[in-house]
Amino acid sequence: MTELADTDFTQRFIFDDSDTRGELVALERSYAEVLAKHPYPEPVAQLLGELMAAASLLVGTLKFDGLLILQARSEGPIPLLMIECSSEREIRGLARYDAERIKPDASLADLMPGGDLTLTVDPTIGQRYQGIVDLDGETLSECFTNYFVMSQQVGTRFKLFADGRRARGMLLQQLPADRLKDEEERAASWQHLTALASTLTADELLSLDNETVLHRLYHEEQVRLFDVQNLRFRCTCSRERSGNALVSLGLEDAQQLVQENGGTVEIDCQFCNQQYLFDAADIAQLFAGAGVDTPSDTRH
Repeated sequence: MTELADTDFTQRFIFDDSDTRGELVALERSYAEVLAKHPYPEPVAQLLGELMAAASLLVGTLKFDGLLILQARSEGPIPLLMIECSSEREIRGLARYDAERIKPDASLADLMPGGDLTLTVDPTIGQRYQGIVDLDGETLSECFTNYFVMSQQVGTRFKLFADGRRARGMLLQQLPADRLKDEEERAASWQHLTALASTLTADELLSLDNETVLHRLYHEEQVRLFDVQNLRFRCTCSRERSGNALVSLGLEDAQQLVQENGGTVEIDCQFCNQQYLFDAADIAQLFAGAGVDTPSDTRH
């Protein structure tokens, strides 16, 4: 995993004199892996990268064991953006789009009009949580900021950028009152830090290392930067999961599906394009409880 440290990681920072924490994310290899699976137009690739950056930042913020799922849906040229990121920092994503309706300079409102953003936390142990907010900001950064202000009542600011090669993001979030007890002083500090963050440009975040970014923004503040946490692309699809999907249909329907498809059912993973093939012998194995880790002997 150390090989990914230069391209795919999050890095936390904290202000010693303010009740504010932050996190930076850089994605390159995992972003390229996601984009390599489908021929995404540039505006789609950009939004997908921004959503990947947001998911990576949120996994560190929410502190849970399990899966974080972000889904942006609309009736527009991009009906779906979806990112899954595990607490193990393994990430995958996909988008559905209508290429004929996508213009190069389209805004978020053009691409996903009337859309909504769903955040789902699916913990390994415990209750599933889901929150929904309208995609009513000019950018995904604004939408995520609005989500936390409205749903969590926590002062939060996002900066998300992607250019088809790199995806970067920065998060600022208020902590419970500790260093600054006075409400006015606390509010002034938050306003100061977020105002400086708002000056950060896409070119700066996409091209500069974290130390340089923080120095440019906060050279007059006491900022501590922590060790990086690596991320990587990984799809969780498997032959076993695909087989379980067939089992959920029931024996009769699964057998009929095989017959209707000329003797072989093909299940494709939308995230990574991996294909899993099942024939009648595989179906028999599945429903006999023998599993299908490998294809049956009747098919090579």
